[in-house]
Amino acid sequence: MGTPTKLYALCSLLLAFLFPFLNSLQLDGGKLCRPEKHASLFIFGDSLYDPGNNNYINTTTDFQANFGPYGETFFKYPTGRFSDGRVIPDFIAEYAKLPLITPYLHPGYHRYIDGANFASGGAGALVETHQGYVIDLKTQLSYFKNLARLFRKKLGHAEAKTFFGRAVYLISIGGNDYLVPFNSNSTVLQSISKEDYVDMVIGNLTTVIKKIYKKGGRKFGFTSMLPLGCLPFTKVLKPGNTGACIDELTTLAKLHNRALPKVLQKLERELNGFKYSIADGYTAFSERINNPSKYGFTEGKIACCGSGEYRGILSCGGIRKLSSLERRQI
Repeated sequence: MGTPTKLYALCSLLLAFLFPFLNSLQLDGGKLCRPEKHASLFIFGDSLYDPGNNNYINTTTDFQANFGPYGETFFKYPTGRFSDGRVIPDFIAEYAKLPLITPYLHPGYHRYIDGANFASGGAGALVETHQGYVIDLKTQLSYFKNLARLFRKKLGHAEAKTFFGRAVYLISIGGNDYLVPFNSNSTVLQSISKEDYVDMVIGNLTTVIKKIYKKGGRKFGFTSMLPLGCLPFTKVLKPGNTGACIDELTTLAKLHNRALPKVLQKLERELNGFKYSIADGYTAFSERINNPSKYGFTEGKIACCGSGEYRGILSCGGIRKLSSLERRQI
């Protein structure tokens, strides 16, 4: 999902859901030298949340956005965000009166009192998703654990757990796991059912949530799965497509969106103090795809940048290597 896009509407939804969390976060101003009211954000996920971590890993341009036209509307230069400007956590941070949360892998950056962003464009909940090219969710969790150890060393166990308990944890993951069987030679959906595959993705996510909870995390924010089959990128995966969404992908997104709330409700019953919110990204994106003028857009079905039908081929900037099939479609 690498074409630039403005995500203001979805950000507004997340802000509405997270408002109670952000306004209740308070850190002791003494040892931490922060104002009485303070929000910290710890961010996990994929390209919707990545502020540029992929700039600092050994990967390919397929999983990077550190070249134009990315970043052109806000930063005026490419930052590594898969957007023409900011990504969703940037708006959340601004609302919480925080600086933009810097990529965790940014060399020399250690201002973790405001939080950290571990997200990686192309990442999935499954380790196998784009393995070797991205920072999968399990590895993102390991970075968070390293940070938790640092806080315990600096603050002591009790105060560190209190700090992590007052933070908000934003997670956007799963979309790439569902895309891989359709944009690669994967045969995974030939050997297991769609329901079992979604259970694998949700299962890995659940494991990570529980481990964050164990370190003190209590307040979580999620985005429901987008209408994956209706994105410009995915519609070109079906040769000769006349504009219809790819039903198989949409089915996976809907299965995910049914399964996630059930799992979170179960965690809420089992884990003392666990709280969560889910922003309805599926409806928000569907509305703007189908009724763009209602929300201030002129076009909802063609990407901002790319080539081929719907500009769905990820050729922004002219840097990524394209297959012979993709070149023929440009």
